[in-house]
Amino acid sequence: MAKDTVRYPDDVVEEIDALVDDGMFESKSEFYRFSAEYVLTLINDDHDVKTFNFDEIKGELDISDRDHAEALGADGGTFFLDAVINVRKHGLRGNYEAAERFIDTHYDETDQECIILEELLGTYRDEPS
Repeated sequence: MAKDTVRYPDDVVEEIDALVDDGMFESKSEFYRFSAEYVLTLINDDHDVKTFNFDEIKGELDISDRDHAEALGADGGTFFLDAVINVRKHGLRGNYEAAERFIDTHYDETDQECIILEELLGTYRDEPS
């Protein structure tokens, strides 16, 4: 098993220490292993979990798929859905400059999401009054 050193802010370490002290995790190492594997399972459906007792720990933490979806939001936790809603709201109201300002301050002009948002805004500009 590989060993890796990672630095965390003091307040994060204190929170983890409290979870270990409360018995939620056997050790800090168990917390870190579980956390890393859990995140990997969220972003990669094909991730093969290696952590011992992963499912048991997940069950004890009572993390349901619904809890996870609610925590991330409907779009999987990305900012993009919120951006679409924001641009649409401005577009419907004819506030094109506000929508442009939003896009410009949150995205690089070459980002794929930026291009999609600009196209979306364009559909509102092109609509007959």
